[in-house]
Amino acid sequence: MKAIVQTGPRSVETQERETPTIDSDEVLVEVHTAGLCGSDAHAYKYDGGYEWIPIPRIMGHEYSGTVVDVGADVENFTEGQKVIEEPIHDCGQCFQCKNGQPNVCQNFSITGMHRDGAYAEYVAVESKHLHAVPEAVPLRHAAITEPTSIATRAVFSQSKTTPGDNVLIEGPGPIGVLVAAVADSLGANVVVSGLDQDAVYRLPLLADLGIETINAQSESLEARTETFTDGIGFDVVFDSTGHHTGVGTAADFVRKGGQVVVVGIPNDDSEFALTDVVRGEVDINTSYGSTWTNFEQALRLMERGEIDVDAILDASFSTDDPAAAFESFLESETCKPVFQFAE
Repeated sequence: MKAIVQTGPRSVETQERETPTIDSDEVLVEVHTAGLCGSDAHAYKYDGGYEWIPIPRIMGHEYSGTVVDVGADVENFTEGQKVIEEPIHDCGQCFQCKNGQPNVCQNFSITGMHRDGAYAEYVAVESKHLHAVPEAVPLRHAAITEPTSIATRAVFSQSKTTPGDNVLIEGPGPIGVLVAAVADSLGANVVVSGLDQDAVYRLPLLADLGIETINAQSESLEARTETFTDGIGFDVVFDSTGHHTGVGTAADFVRKGGQVVVVGIPNDDSEFALTDVVRGEVDINTSYGSTWTNFEQALRLMERGEIDVDAILDASFSTDDPAAAFESFLESETCKPVFQFAE
Protein backbone atom coordinates (compact mmCIF):
# COMPACT_ATOMS: atom_id res chain seq x y z
CA MET A 1 0.00 0.00 0.00
CA LYS A 2 1.00 3.66 -0.44
CA ALA A 3 2.02 5.44 2.79
CA ILE A 4 3.49 8.82 3.76
CA VAL A 5 6.46 8.17 6.03
CA GLN A 6 8.53 10.59 8.08
CA THR A 7 12.18 9.67 7.55
CA GLY A 8 13.80 12.49 9.53
CA PRO A 9 13.36 16.08 10.72
CA ARG A 10 11.57 18.01 7.95
CA SER A 11 11.77 14.93 5.75
CA VAL A 12 8.77 12.94 4.49
CA GLU A 13 8.39 10.64 1.52
CA THR A 14 5.82 8.34 -0.06
CA GLN A 15 6.72 4.67 0.26
CA GLU A 16 5.22 1.27 -0.42
CA ARG A 17 4.38 -0.57 2.81
CA GLU A 18 2.69 -3.86 3.63
CA THR A 19 -1.06 -3.63 4.20
CA PRO A 20 -1.61 -4.21 7.94
CA THR A 21 -3.23 -7.39 9.20
CA ILE A 22 -5.90 -7.18 11.89
CA ASP A 23 -6.29 -8.84 15.28
CA SER A 24 -9.60 -10.31 16.43
CA ASP A 25 -10.66 -7.00 18.09
CA GLU A 26 -9.63 -4.78 15.16
CA VAL A 27 -11.06 -3.63 11.86
CA LEU A 28 -9.21 -2.76 8.67
CA VAL A 29 -10.12 0.70 7.40
CA GLU A 30 -9.55 1.86 3.84
CA VAL A 31 -8.51 5.47 4.35
CA HIS A 32 -10.39 8.00 2.24
CA THR A 33 -9.11 11.39 3.40
CA ALA A 34 -6.54 12.37 6.05
CA GLY A 35 -5.85 15.85 7.40
CA LEU A 36 -2.70 17.73 8.38
CA CYS A 37 -2.74 19.76 11.59
CA GLY A 38 -0.42 21.82 13.76
CA SER A 39 0.81 18.86 15.80
CA ASP A 40 1.69 17.04 12.55
CA ALA A 41 3.69 20.10 11.50
CA HIS A 42 5.52 20.20 14.85
CA ALA A 43 6.31 16.50 14.50
CA TYR A 44 7.45 17.07 10.91
CA LYS A 45 9.94 19.70 12.10
CA TYR A 46 10.82 17.57 15.13
CA ASP A 47 10.32 20.59 17.36
CA GLY A 48 11.24 20.52 21.02
CA GLY A 49 8.82 18.29 22.90
CA TYR A 50 8.34 16.01 19.89
CA GLU A 51 11.68 14.18 19.95
CA TRP A 52 10.03 11.09 21.49
CA ILE A 53 8.24 10.34 18.23
CA PRO A 54 9.81 7.33 16.47
CA ILE A 55 11.34 7.73 13.02
CA PRO A 56 10.63 6.30 10.54
CA ARG A 57 6.86 6.00 10.95
CA ILE A 58 3.67 6.46 8.95
CA MET A 59 2.24 9.84 9.92
CA GLY A 60 -1.37 10.97 10.29
CA HIS A 61 -4.02 10.84 13.01
CA GLU A 62 -7.13 12.60 11.70
CA TYR A 63 -8.88 10.70 8.94
CA SER A 64 -12.01 9.07 7.59
CA GLY A 65 -12.48 5.78 5.83
CA THR A 66 -14.53 2.68 5.14
CA VAL A 67 -14.41 -0.63 6.99
CA VAL A 68 -13.17 -3.34 4.61
CA ASP A 69 -12.44 -6.19 7.03
CA VAL A 70 -13.63 -7.06 10.54
CA GLY A 71 -11.94 -9.11 13.27
CA ALA A 72 -13.68 -12.20 14.65
CA ASP A 73 -14.58 -10.55 17.96
CA VAL A 74 -15.89 -7.26 16.53
CA GLU A 75 -19.66 -6.93 16.79
CA ASN A 76 -20.38 -3.22 16.46
CA PHE A 77 -19.01 -2.55 12.96
CA THR A 78 -19.51 -4.22 9.60
CA GLU A 79 -17.85 -4.04 6.21
CA GLY A 80 -18.89 -0.98 4.22
CA GLN A 81 -19.48 1.33 7.19
CA LYS A 82 -18.05 4.84 7.14
CA VAL A 83 -15.93 5.51 10.23
CA ILE A 84 -13.50 7.89 11.92
CA GLU A 85 -11.05 7.13 14.71
CA GLU A 86 -10.44 8.77 18.05
CA PRO A 87 -6.66 8.84 17.58
CA ILE A 88 -5.74 9.61 21.20
CA HIS A 89 -6.14 6.29 22.99
CA ASP A 90 -6.57 6.46 26.76
CA CYS A 91 -5.52 3.63 29.07
CA GLY A 92 -8.85 3.37 30.89
CA GLN A 93 -7.07 2.57 34.18
CA CYS A 94 -5.38 5.72 35.51
CA PHE A 95 -7.02 8.16 37.93
CA GLN A 96 -8.02 10.60 35.17
CA CYS A 97 -9.65 7.89 33.06
CA LYS A 98 -11.63 6.55 36.01
CA ASN A 99 -12.49 10.12 37.01
CA GLY A 100 -14.17 10.84 33.66
CA GLN A 101 -11.22 12.80 32.22
CA PRO A 102 -9.82 10.46 29.55
CA ASN A 103 -8.65 13.39 27.40
CA VAL A 104 -5.87 13.96 29.98
CA CYS A 105 -5.04 10.28 30.53
CA GLN A 106 -1.66 9.71 32.16
CA ASN A 107 -0.76 6.92 29.74
CA PHE A 108 -2.26 8.03 26.43
CA SER A 109 -0.91 7.13 23.01
CA ILE A 110 -1.56 8.79 19.66
CA THR A 111 -2.08 7.21 16.27
CA GLY A 112 0.56 8.48 13.85
CA MET A 113 2.90 9.50 16.65
CA HIS A 114 3.39 6.65 19.08
CA ARG A 115 2.59 4.16 16.31
CA ASP A 116 2.04 4.08 12.56
CA GLY A 117 -0.82 6.28 11.49
CA ALA A 118 -3.35 6.99 8.78
CA TYR A 119 -1.39 8.67 5.98
CA ALA A 120 -1.79 5.38 4.17
CA GLU A 121 -4.27 3.49 2.05
CA TYR A 122 -5.18 1.19 4.96
CA VAL A 123 -4.99 1.31 8.75
CA ALA A 124 -5.82 -1.30 11.40
CA VAL A 125 -7.58 -0.04 14.53
CA GLU A 126 -9.40 -1.49 17.52
CA SER A 127 -13.11 -1.05 17.02
CA LYS A 128 -13.54 0.63 20.43
CA HIS A 129 -11.77 3.69 19.08
CA LEU A 130 -14.12 4.18 16.13
CA HIS A 131 -17.23 6.29 15.54
CA ALA A 132 -19.78 5.59 12.84
CA VAL A 133 -20.14 8.49 10.40
CA PRO A 134 -23.72 9.65 9.72
CA GLU A 135 -24.95 8.89 6.22
CA ALA A 136 -25.36 12.60 5.40
CA VAL A 137 -21.70 13.39 6.17
CA PRO A 138 -19.35 12.81 3.21
CA LEU A 139 -16.08 11.05 4.00
CA ARG A 140 -14.06 14.10 2.91
CA HIS A 141 -15.90 16.11 5.58
CA ALA A 142 -15.63 13.43 8.25
CA ALA A 143 -11.83 13.52 7.92
CA ILE A 144 -11.73 16.65 10.10
CA THR A 145 -13.94 15.26 12.85
CA GLU A 146 -10.98 15.08 15.26
CA PRO A 147 -9.95 18.76 15.04
CA THR A 148 -13.62 19.76 15.02
CA SER A 149 -14.06 17.76 18.25
CA ILE A 150 -11.24 19.82 19.79
CA ALA A 151 -13.22 22.92 18.85
CA THR A 152 -16.50 21.57 20.23
CA ARG A 153 -14.75 20.77 23.51
CA ALA A 154 -13.25 24.25 23.70
CA VAL A 155 -16.58 25.98 22.99
CA PHE A 156 -19.23 23.66 24.44
CA SER A 157 -17.39 21.99 27.33
CA GLN A 158 -14.68 24.39 28.49
CA SER A 159 -16.08 27.84 27.77
CA LYS A 160 -19.07 29.85 28.98
CA THR A 161 -19.98 30.96 25.46
CA THR A 162 -23.71 31.54 24.92
CA PRO A 163 -25.70 32.90 21.96
CA GLY A 164 -25.14 36.63 21.53
CA ASP A 165 -21.78 36.68 23.32
CA ASN A 166 -18.95 38.71 21.82
CA VAL A 167 -16.10 36.28 21.19
CA LEU A 168 -12.52 36.83 20.07
CA ILE A 169 -10.45 33.96 18.69
CA GLU A 170 -6.72 34.65 18.50
CA GLY A 171 -4.99 32.74 15.73
CA PRO A 172 -6.57 31.58 12.42
CA GLY A 173 -4.88 28.18 12.22
CA PRO A 174 -6.99 25.04 11.78
CA ILE A 175 -8.16 24.93 15.40
CA GLY A 176 -8.82 28.68 15.51
CA VAL A 177 -10.89 28.49 12.32
CA LEU A 178 -12.91 25.56 13.68
CA VAL A 179 -13.40 27.20 17.10
CA ALA A 180 -14.71 30.25 15.23
CA ALA A 181 -17.06 28.09 13.15
CA VAL A 182 -18.41 26.26 16.22
CA ALA A 183 -18.88 29.50 18.20
CA ASP A 184 -20.61 31.03 15.18
CA SER A 185 -22.93 28.02 14.96
CA LEU A 186 -23.90 28.69 18.57
CA GLY A 187 -24.98 32.24 17.69
CA ALA A 188 -22.02 34.12 19.14
CA ASN A 189 -20.69 37.32 17.57
CA VAL A 190 -17.23 36.23 16.47
CA VAL A 191 -14.08 38.04 15.38
CA VAL A 192 -10.78 36.29 14.61
CA SER A 193 -7.41 38.03 14.89
CA GLY A 194 -4.37 37.11 12.85
CA LEU A 195 -1.06 38.55 11.66
CA ASP A 196 0.46 39.65 8.34
CA GLN A 197 1.31 36.02 7.51
CA ASP A 198 -2.40 35.14 7.71
CA ALA A 199 -3.60 37.94 5.45
CA VAL A 200 -3.16 36.07 2.16
CA TYR A 201 -5.08 32.84 2.87
CA ARG A 202 -6.39 32.30 6.39
CA LEU A 203 -8.13 35.59 7.17
CA PRO A 204 -9.83 35.68 3.73
CA LEU A 205 -10.98 32.10 4.35
CA LEU A 206 -12.73 33.22 7.53
CA ALA A 207 -14.26 36.18 5.72
CA ASP A 208 -15.64 33.74 3.14
CA LEU A 209 -17.22 31.84 6.07
CA GLY A 210 -18.97 35.08 7.09
CA ILE A 211 -16.78 35.60 10.17
CA GLU A 212 -15.28 39.00 10.95
CA THR A 213 -11.49 39.22 11.02
CA ILE A 214 -8.69 41.62 11.92
CA ASN A 215 -5.00 41.73 11.05
CA ALA A 216 -3.64 42.76 14.43
CA GLN A 217 -0.30 43.80 12.89
CA SER A 218 -1.80 46.37 10.54
CA GLU A 219 -4.95 47.34 12.45
CA SER A 220 -5.65 48.25 16.07
CA LEU A 221 -7.12 45.34 18.01
CA GLU A 222 -7.83 47.77 20.83
CA ALA A 223 -9.91 50.00 18.54
CA ARG A 224 -11.78 47.01 17.09
CA THR A 225 -12.52 45.73 20.59
CA GLU A 226 -13.90 49.16 21.49
CA THR A 227 -16.32 49.21 18.55
CA PHE A 228 -17.17 45.49 18.50
CA THR A 229 -18.02 45.30 22.22
CA ASP A 230 -19.18 48.89 22.91
CA GLY A 231 -16.11 49.39 25.06
CA ILE A 232 -16.91 46.52 27.42
CA GLY A 233 -14.41 43.91 26.20
CA PHE A 234 -15.02 40.42 24.87
CA ASP A 235 -17.14 38.01 26.88
CA VAL A 236 -14.87 35.10 25.90
CA VAL A 237 -11.43 35.06 24.29
CA PHE A 238 -9.99 31.82 22.89
CA ASP A 239 -6.21 31.75 22.51
CA SER A 240 -5.40 29.31 19.72
CA THR A 241 -2.13 30.93 18.69
CA GLY A 242 0.27 28.49 20.32
CA HIS A 243 2.43 31.53 21.08
CA HIS A 244 3.64 32.45 24.55
CA THR A 245 2.18 35.98 24.27
CA GLY A 246 -1.31 34.79 23.35
CA VAL A 247 -2.78 34.38 26.83
CA GLY A 248 -1.48 37.81 27.90
CA THR A 249 -3.10 39.44 24.88
CA ALA A 250 -6.32 37.57 25.63
CA ALA A 251 -6.29 38.92 29.17
CA ASP A 252 -5.92 42.45 27.79
CA PHE A 253 -9.09 42.26 25.69
CA VAL A 254 -11.47 40.14 27.77
CA ARG A 255 -14.06 42.04 29.81
CA LYS A 256 -14.18 42.10 33.58
CA GLY A 257 -15.97 38.93 34.65
CA GLY A 258 -15.26 37.36 31.27
CA GLN A 259 -13.33 34.24 30.35
CA VAL A 260 -10.10 33.30 28.60
CA VAL A 261 -9.80 29.75 27.20
CA VAL A 262 -6.32 28.63 26.17
CA VAL A 263 -6.50 26.05 23.37
CA GLY A 264 -3.12 26.44 21.66
CA ILE A 265 -0.05 25.01 23.38
CA PRO A 266 2.72 27.63 23.63
CA ASN A 267 6.20 26.51 22.58
CA ASP A 268 7.74 28.81 25.21
CA ASP A 269 6.81 29.73 28.77
CA SER A 270 4.08 32.37 29.02
CA GLU A 271 4.37 35.36 31.32
CA PHE A 272 1.66 37.97 31.91
CA ALA A 273 0.52 40.25 34.70
CA LEU A 274 -2.24 38.83 36.89
CA THR A 275 -3.20 41.97 38.78
CA ASP A 276 -5.97 43.09 36.40
CA VAL A 277 -7.04 39.48 35.85
CA VAL A 278 -7.65 39.02 39.58
CA ARG A 279 -9.25 42.43 40.08
CA GLY A 280 -11.49 41.80 37.08
CA GLU A 281 -12.33 38.27 38.28
CA VAL A 282 -11.46 36.93 34.85
CA ASP A 283 -11.84 33.17 34.51
CA ILE A 284 -8.82 31.56 32.82
CA ASN A 285 -9.46 28.02 31.63
CA THR A 286 -7.76 25.55 29.31
CA SER A 287 -8.99 23.02 26.79
CA TYR A 288 -7.06 19.96 25.68
CA GLY A 289 -8.03 17.22 23.27
CA SER A 290 -11.59 15.92 23.31
CA THR A 291 -13.86 13.15 24.53
CA TRP A 292 -16.28 10.69 22.92
CA THR A 293 -19.08 13.23 23.39
CA ASN A 294 -17.12 15.98 21.64
CA PHE A 295 -16.57 13.69 18.63
CA GLU A 296 -20.30 13.02 18.43
CA GLN A 297 -21.01 16.76 18.70
CA ALA A 298 -18.62 17.40 15.82
CA LEU A 299 -20.30 14.78 13.64
CA ARG A 300 -23.77 16.17 14.43
CA LEU A 301 -22.69 19.72 13.52
CA MET A 302 -21.41 18.46 10.17
CA GLU A 303 -24.56 16.40 9.68
CA ARG A 304 -26.66 19.56 10.16
CA GLY A 305 -24.46 21.55 7.77
CA GLU A 306 -23.46 24.00 10.49
CA ILE A 307 -19.82 24.05 9.34
CA ASP A 308 -18.81 24.84 5.77
CA VAL A 309 -16.25 22.04 5.57
CA ASP A 310 -15.70 22.32 1.81
CA ALA A 311 -14.55 25.91 2.25
CA ILE A 312 -12.12 24.92 5.03
CA LEU A 313 -10.53 21.88 3.34
CA ASP A 314 -7.64 22.28 0.91
CA ALA A 315 -7.43 19.14 -1.22
CA SER A 316 -4.92 20.54 -3.70
CA PHE A 317 -1.97 18.53 -2.35
CA SER A 318 -0.83 15.18 -3.72
CA THR A 319 0.10 12.12 -1.71
CA ASP A 320 3.10 11.84 -4.04
CA ASP A 321 4.54 15.17 -2.83
CA PRO A 322 3.64 15.32 0.88
CA ALA A 323 6.40 17.80 1.79
CA ALA A 324 4.62 20.49 -0.25
CA ALA A 325 1.61 20.32 2.07
CA PHE A 326 3.75 20.61 5.20
CA GLU A 327 5.80 23.51 3.88
CA SER A 328 2.72 25.41 2.66
CA PHE A 329 1.09 24.90 6.05
CA LEU A 330 4.17 26.22 7.87
CA GLU A 331 4.20 29.30 5.62
CA SER A 332 0.47 29.94 6.36
CA GLU A 333 -0.27 29.51 2.66
CA THR A 334 -3.05 27.06 3.52
CA CYS A 335 -5.11 26.24 6.61
CA LYS A 336 -6.42 22.68 6.45
CA PRO A 337 -4.59 20.60 3.86
CA VAL A 338 -5.81 17.04 3.35
CA PHE A 339 -4.49 14.01 1.51
CA GLN A 340 -6.99 11.89 -0.39
CA PHE A 341 -6.16 8.17 -0.62
CA ALA A 342 -9.38 6.75 -2.09
CA GLU A 343 -12.12 7.87 -4.45
